[in-house]
Amino acid sequence: MNAPTHSPVRLAVSRVFVTGVKVQAEIGVYRHEIGRVQPLIVDVELDAPTNASDRLAETVNYETILQAAQALAAEGHVDLVETFAHRLAERCLADPRVTRARVRIEKPLALAPHATGAGVEIVLERA
Repeated sequence: MNAPTHSPVRLAVSRVFVTGVKVQAEIGVYRHEIGRVQPLIVDVELDAPTNASDRLAETVNYETILQAAQALAAEGHVDLVETFAHRLAERCLADPRVTRARVRIEKPLALAPHATGAGVEIVLERA
């Protein structure tokens, strides 16, 4: 049997993700949160077109997601986790290959000891 000369499948998108990134950030609006760092847990999922290349330069490198989250946390105080998530998603969308960014930020101490975490998830898409 002869193999087809072209593949009948087409990869629509690759989903690059990083989960459970732990960063220390100055975040919060309450008096007891100002001037101190607290942990955030960051999950990011990015959609980008891809091909079957084995070249790192042709992919969205997930190390850049980690670096963006760490850099954002190092920039200083942010009032809301929503703001942190939005800024991180925008940084991810700075790569022109990224068409959609889903960012989930968990603030594990926000409701302690009554809950193990609270946070926000946002999705930004390229227009």
